[in-house]
Amino acid sequence: MRSPEVSDAAEPAKSLSPLAMVVRALRLYPLQLALAATALLVTAVVTSLALPSALKLIIDRGFSGGDEIGRWFRYLLMLVGVLGVGTAVRFYFVSWLGERVVADIREAVYRNLLRLSPSFFEETSPKEISSRMTADTAIIESVVGTTVSVALRNLIIAVLGLGYLFYLAPQLAIWLILAIPLVIVPIALFGRRLRTISRTSQDRVADVGGITTEVLSAMKIVQGFNQEGREGDRFAGAVEATFATAKTRIMVRAVMTALLITLVFGAITVLLWRGATLVVAGEITGGTIGAFIFAGVIVASAFGALTEVYGDLLRGSGAASRLNELLRERPDIAPPARPQALPRPPRGSLSFQNVTFSYPTRPTDTAIADFSLTVEPGETVAIVGPSGAGKSTIFQLAERFYDPQQGTVRIDGVPLTQADPADIRRRIALVPQEGILFAANARDNLRYGAWDADDEAIWDAARAANAEGFLRDLPDGLDTFLGEGGARLSGGQRQRIAIARALLRDAPILLLDEATSALDAESERLVQEALDRLMADRTTLVIAHRLATVRAADRIVVMDEARIVEQGDHASLTEQGGLYAHLAGLQFSDSAAA
Repeated sequence: MRSPEVSDAAEPAKSLSPLAMVVRALRLYPLQLALAATALLVTAVVTSLALPSALKLIIDRGFSGGDEIGRWFRYLLMLVGVLGVGTAVRFYFVSWLGERVVADIREAVYRNLLRLSPSFFEETSPKEISSRMTADTAIIESVVGTTVSVALRNLIIAVLGLGYLFYLAPQLAIWLILAIPLVIVPIALFGRRLRTISRTSQDRVADVGGITTEVLSAMKIVQGFNQEGREGDRFAGAVEATFATAKTRIMVRAVMTALLITLVFGAITVLLWRGATLVVAGEITGGTIGAFIFAGVIVASAFGALTEVYGDLLRGSGAASRLNELLRERPDIAPPARPQALPRPPRGSLSFQNVTFSYPTRPTDTAIADFSLTVEPGETVAIVGPSGAGKSTIFQLAERFYDPQQGTVRIDGVPLTQADPADIRRRIALVPQEGILFAANARDNLRYGAWDADDEAIWDAARAANAEGFLRDLPDGLDTFLGEGGARLSGGQRQRIAIARALLRDAPILLLDEATSALDAESERLVQEALDRLMADRTTLVIAHRLATVRAADRIVVMDEARIVEQGDHASLTEQGGLYAHLAGLQFSDSAAA
């Protein structure tokens, strides 16, 4: 299931068994199901039995003279009214069920996704998940809201209609049964061919759109390397391929249309011919032949619609299968059956003992090896080293997003594998490298880690994070919508909101992941002042590439190739002349030169 590519939402399943998930969801709404089924049955009976019977009465009795013709037409109008109301009721409840079931499935899948470990989202593309949550649920909505209703309605019409046709004229009914496959099979085959060509045509159109987006978004590169002509030829090739596929589609559609008209009207003509012969012979009445043709067209249409239904059901089954995979996925990191409570009040100690870990997506690459580190309550420890040394992995393990293959991680003396992950994360506040904000107002972003915080607490945290000034200047204050990902704020402002959010969290352990690396000098100064307030009286782990930001740390841990290679303070590590001294020499000499 876990693939980096987006799944094809139109790919059908091989069986209908995955639709059991949809059936279980439908069972939650018995009243709506009953009303939809009743309306469906009424409309099917009216269509297959009552309307042809009314037509027969009009021809046989109404056209014979007298005042009875009005009576039979009023009967026909009454049936039309019943059909209209019944169709509306059926449409409403069937569509309601389709939307309701899709809403329930989406919510259930999303809630389950929120429980899953980060490893799942590393192995499964977010685009694939998004496709399943949108395109696949749309297919299920179509199946529940349209396909199933159409299938049941046409099945009832076909069965009842055939019985009525044999009641009216057994000889003509046999002729019709022989004619239906001769009409439906060729049309179904052409229809399948047309759908295949249509999908290919859509792919060719998508190619045109893809080339357009790619080239226009890189226009400076195209023009800078004088590739206008080649790109024009490439686009022309894609357009011509689209046109060639469209010609094939048009030709197949034209042949199919000719075949449809010839077969359908040919079959009706033959039936009328045979029926007229029977009328002349006095074996049936004119009303019988009229009702028979009317009902025969309805029955043939019902069989034709049923040939399309199975393919749609298979597509719905494939969509249900993909959604069911997400629904059945279980988190790798879960609370133990009897979680051990973390001590209260919290102390804020964090320790790693002989920890070795490899990410599930890279099992042969060791992220950290035989790592041991104890951070005492209130201590500030900086972790430095080249990229890929394993620094960020330590944070991932501390928050128990992963469990190590060997060794133990503890908070306040309790092994993380024996505690509830939710309790562990309540004791940790994270300030990431980039201030990640949500498409919400400032208040909701600030109180994300402490949702019950009042405005007074929010403003206190904002003040401590050097964020009060720009927040007061926002058009609607804390109610101002910050845009997608906080797009209405600068990088430094987003980072200060992230710090205020961590302050409101008021956790004993603080994780700072390159919190000032992407900021200009002024923003860095404001953020660093806010961080100093945040770090006070908290156990703090700091990841930093810029060594100037960690010189004041109580201890500096130097990592290289997944292992600790040095420990100490800035002065002692500089004197040792090891990796830290080399990195410090590069950075500080560059700063001096600048």
